[in-house]
Formats: sequence, structure tokens, C-alpha cells
Amino acid sequence: MEVLQAIEDFAWIGWVVLILLFLTIEALTLEFTFLMLALGSVAGLVADLLGAELWLQVVIGALTAAVLILFLRPPLLRRLRRGADPAKSNVAALIGLRGLVTITVSRVGGQVKLSNGDIWTARTQGAADLEPGTVISVSAIDGATAFVAPADPKTEEAETP
Repeated sequence: MEVLQAIEDFAWIGWVVLILLFLTIEALTLEFTFLMLALGSVAGLVADLLGAELWLQVVIGALTAAVLILFLRPPLLRRLRRGADPAKSNVAALIGLRGLVTITVSRVGGQVKLSNGDIWTARTQGAADLEPGTVISVSAIDGATAFVAPADPKTEEAETP
């Protein structure tokens, strides 16, 4: 029983170590999960300082962390990402981009020039071949190959290359 008593007497050290560990991880991840766990550990530390049993400290810390993760973290993340740049980049920016067929595009291969000036190896996902001069829209990218389809005439005309 002396070991259990020693653990309860020095539980505050464990709480402080957990707080520091969670805050360090949070500084590296910036996702607010470990911040909520650190705040739960603060609640456990406060319970210890007020004389609660070890099992009650753990329950208080865990419940506090869970409530904070479920109810405080989502609005904090929304607020953090509120000013983020909504512009797509890299491959995501190419999806939906228009262009012109330069070499007949089939299910096997072909070539297109996109409206941003890039020339891509292309394939169709449908059965019909696309002849040079056909206006296309990029539907997917797989490695260095653009999957294209004829552009929908109902959508607004994009700049052609």
C-alpha cells in the first residue's frame, strides 16, 4: 500500500509532465487536439491539488478533455481556418480546367493543351475519341496523365490556349 500512497502523493508530477508533453506535441501539430488534452490534464491537476482520489482525478481529466475536444475544438478550428486561402493548388487546380485537343485523344493516349498553357498527355474515360481542336475539360489526373472529356457547352467559356 506504500507504493499506491506514494503514487497518490506525487500524482501532481505526472499531471505536470502530461501537460508539458501535450503542449509540446500541440506546438508541433497545431490541431488543438493535444491542447484539449493538456487542458484536461490541468483539470486533473486541479483535482489533485484539491485532494481528490487518483481515480477521480483521472476521470475528471478524461471527461474534461473529451468535452473540450467535442465542443470547443470544432469552433476553434473553424476560426483558425476562416482566413485560409480558398484557391486550389497543384493537381486540384487542374480539375475542371478547359483546354484544346492537340493530338487525337483516345482511351490509350493523346495530347491536350490546357488553358493555363500546360501541355499534358491525355486519355478519355469514354469510348469516343476526341479530335484535335475539340474543347475539353479535365475530369481527373493520374500521375502525368490528364483524363479529359468534351467540355460542357452550358458552362461558361474558359480561355482557350
